[in-house]
Amino acid sequence: MNLIVPMAGMGKRLRPHTLTTPKPLIPIAGKPIVQRLVEDIAAVTPEKIEHIGFVVGDFGPETEVQLLQIAQAVGATGHIFYQQEALGTAHAVHCAREVLQGRVTVAFSDTLFKANFTLNTEDDGIIWVKRVEDPSAYGVVNLDIEGVITEFVEKPKNPVSDLAIIGIYYFKEGEKLRDQLDYIIEHDIRASGEFQLTTALENLKKEGVRFTTGAVDEWLDCGNKKVTVQSNSRYLGFLDENIISDSAVIEGTVIIPPVYIGDGVKITSSVIGPNVSVGAGSEIRDSRIKDSLIQNHVNLKDINLVNSMIGNCVIMEAKPAEVSLGDFTEWKG
Repeated sequence: MNLIVPMAGMGKRLRPHTLTTPKPLIPIAGKPIVQRLVEDIAAVTPEKIEHIGFVVGDFGPETEVQLLQIAQAVGATGHIFYQQEALGTAHAVHCAREVLQGRVTVAFSDTLFKANFTLNTEDDGIIWVKRVEDPSAYGVVNLDIEGVITEFVEKPKNPVSDLAIIGIYYFKEGEKLRDQLDYIIEHDIRASGEFQLTTALENLKKEGVRFTTGAVDEWLDCGNKKVTVQSNSRYLGFLDENIISDSAVIEGTVIIPPVYIGDGVKITSSVIGPNVSVGAGSEIRDSRIKDSLIQNHVNLKDINLVNSMIGNCVIMEAKPAEVSLGDFTEWKG
């Protein structure tokens, strides 16, 4: 089994956090989004993942090293591929055509999920879906009475289905997908100005590939600050326990689960939780924090936060109720 993770987007809706950290490396419950995704895919895949192709933009060597380490942690060999220009989902996957061999899963990096099934690798293809209230913003699928996909529709103006494609796909024969992507790009076949993966899926279906669906229990978005904080809270709930580093020092503090507290954190005279992640090396004093995502080496004093997202190396001694602060910000009342 090979895995392709397209992740070259700039994450503009999550600024200022993505000005210094690529969106897939924003932590959710203490781990980068992309690491959570890779681990969750590995958990539902009965076969060992051999190769992982990460499709990136200009993220720099440190990020690339981190991605290769994420692959290594699940026993796979990591590969870095570059998408220099945002030309659509099909183009992003095509950038990693080298690993489109044999059984392949494609998982876009801003997708986190909760699922209770094991991937059936003998199926021709599986498209993971979730029912949504407004399908017009997504690619959707139609099914026949046997649950086989009969149609792929990209962002329908008129609702044809409420089964939205969440961004995770399985192909028994990656070479067939590779050939379709080659054809689409060589012949400049675009939809809405971009090379769309749904075009390749529709062509594969016409050639006889039988696609079924894999339904997820929950689909977590990490597109902007609000939904990223919500996704952090939901993922902490999935873990069903507090995760507190042995090196954390917590004094005179009430912890309300679920929380994640990283290495070297110091918390005194505070109330933390529920649904709070605190990154490594942070210090919190005389504060009340809930439903918030705090990254590494943050210093907070005498604050009351809810539904907030704090970047790395922030110093904050003020009294706002809800904020979104990027890395290296200093705010004193």
